[in-house]
Amino acid sequence: MPASQTPGKSSASPLLVLNKISAILDSFSLTRPELSLADIRAATDMPTSTVQRLVRNLTDQGFLERDGETYRIGLKMAYWAAPATKGIEVLDLISPLLKELRDATGETACFFKSEQNYRVCVGIAETNHALRREMHLGKILPLHAGSAGRVLLAWEPELLDRIVTGPLEPITDYTITTAESLRTAVQHTRRDGFAITTGEREDGASGLSAPVFDSAVGLVGSVTISGPTLRMPLSVCEDWVEILLQTAEKMTRLIGGRYPGEAGA
Repeated sequence: MPASQTPGKSSASPLLVLNKISAILDSFSLTRPELSLADIRAATDMPTSTVQRLVRNLTDQGFLERDGETYRIGLKMAYWAAPATKGIEVLDLISPLLKELRDATGETACFFKSEQNYRVCVGIAETNHALRREMHLGKILPLHAGSAGRVLLAWEPELLDRIVTGPLEPITDYTITTAESLRTAVQHTRRDGFAITTGEREDGASGLSAPVFDSAVGLVGSVTISGPTLRMPLSVCEDWVEILLQTAEKMTRLIGGRYPGEAGA
């Protein structure tokens, strides 16, 4: 049998190359949009010669663009991204990522949007634990209590102005009930890029949330991990900040979004 017809031989090489190309493209992110060859080499753990060859080919084909000694994702990728997402609702795009976040942490992953002066759960992947926080699609919650509300207020200043002019009703002993305290907490959230809260809306419950943005750098909503404080003490929440931010970034990238302060934003 000719070598080209050896079982598995014909498909192994192309698949291996595709895996390497995918690893290179995955090295780029919204927080690291420009990388040097050394950066790509470190991120992929591939030999320098392999990185140089594949990066050169990707650049020639327009998948990457070179700027001096660094590279970034080429506009050709954006050209393909548009038809890939056209006609697909945002929630359809991000739902698989909610499930991935749920599976990675074991806790409920939700997506919240602001509606009027409240926040609404519009996407959810529920935990498999028997002990869980009650949450369902369409649930309406106050904005001044909880990490998701904190995120929504941090990037919607007009909404914050409306909320602080009204009564901030106490829900638990840890609910923020003064305009000054809420503004301060919101400022910290915007500075940090995420929020962690414990017991603000429900005794014995914790949550951590991060923002997701659209192509106009407008806030789309808040992705949230929530669960009992028994399983989610502050130390665990802090350990999960990185995976939360990675998920928020994937969601933002998937819908063609950009972060505030990015070039062109």
